[in-house]
Amino acid sequence: MATHTEPAAPVPAAERRGPGQVIVSWVTTTDHKKIGHLYLITSFVFFLIAGALAMAIRAELARPGIQWLSHEQYNQAFTMHGTIMLLLFATPTFAGFANAVMPLQIGSPDVAFPRLNMLSYWLFLFGGLIVLGSLLTPQGAADYGWTAYTPLSGGERTPQVGGDLWLMGLALSGFGTILGSVN
Repeated sequence: MATHTEPAAPVPAAERRGPGQVIVSWVTTTDHKKIGHLYLITSFVFFLIAGALAMAIRAELARPGIQWLSHEQYNQAFTMHGTIMLLLFATPTFAGFANAVMPLQIGSPDVAFPRLNMLSYWLFLFGGLIVLGSLLTPQGAADYGWTAYTPLSGGERTPQVGGDLWLMGLALSGFGTILGSVN
């Protein structure tokens, strides 16, 4: 018994897209897999920044006395490290895996609200950038710990702008997290 196979028709080459088109497609996407990857990439960048702050904290604690950071800078690094690791790395990493994997596991073609999903990512990103921007203020970032314990985080003990930016950025990022949980 002889079998006869016909040669496959040539497949046309995929259209080559420039780097600008790729960036625009990622920035304006509503695909849950791409949004999940954006969450994971962004949270990994925040992880690297928090790791650098952790190394600064470790360098300061390596020997007694002040070597690298003043008392105020140490408190700011401690606050920013805790904030970034908990609220800008761990939580968004979970959201990234949920966006990338969960719809595929349940057999859904997409999430319920894809535009809201992308909006929640942008709120997370800009909130995180505002939190990091508090490091660039003249008096520095918030220095009262990532828990923002009320007697220490009041206006009379922390009158600087960095604490206000820290709080505004976390509110924006938290709002994005809440909107993302709707999906």
